[in-house]
Amino acid sequence: MNTNISGNMNKALFIDRDGVINREKGYVFRVEDFEFIDGVFEALKEAAGLGYKILVITNQAGIARGYYSEMDFHKITKWMLDEFRKKGVEITDVYYDPYHPEYGKGKYRKESLRRKPAPGMILDAVRDHHINLQRSVLVGDKLSDIEAGRRAGVGRLFLVRTGHPFYEDEVPEGVEIVDNMNGVVKMLHD
Repeated sequence: MNTNISGNMNKALFIDRDGVINREKGYVFRVEDFEFIDGVFEALKEAAGLGYKILVITNQAGIARGYYSEMDFHKITKWMLDEFRKKGVEITDVYYDPYHPEYGKGKYRKESLRRKPAPGMILDAVRDHHINLQRSVLVGDKLSDIEAGRRAGVGRLFLVRTGHPFYEDEVPEGVEIVDNMNGVVKMLHD
C-alpha cells in the first residue's frame, strides 16, 4: 500500500493514552484511578473538527505483567470512549499491545511488532482506516512513542509534557515539544 498518496485517504491524529489522555499514574486500569488531563476533550473535539481521525495507540505492559487482564483493559476503554462521546468526541479506534519481551508472564512474554517503539499499531490503523501518514500527526509523552511514529512515517511528531519527564536535548530533531494536547491543536492550525 502506498501511504503517501492523498486521494481518498484520511489524516489521523495518533495519540498515546497514559500521559496524553489521562494522567500517568502507572498501570491505570480502574475507572477510579483514571484522571483525564485538563483540556483533552476540547482539544480532541477540535482536532476531529479539523478532519483528523482520532486513533489511540497504547502499550499495555500491565496486562503482560499480570497486573490486570485484557478484560479489565476493555472495560476501562469502553468507559473512556463513553466519556468522550458524552463530550461530543468520537474516538475512531483504539489499538493496544499487551506484550512485554522481558517482564511478560506466560503467553504475554514475547517480542511484538506492535509494541512501541515498533510501528505495528500505527501500520494496522493505516490499513484499517485508509490513513495518509504524511498528512497525519502523532502525539506521545515518551521517546518510544515518537520512535514508533518516525518508523511508520508519520508526517508530524509531537512530544507533550503531560506525562513522563524527558530531557529536551534527547529529543530528535524535527519533533515538536508542547505542554499539552491544546498546544498540539493550536499548532495544527498553523
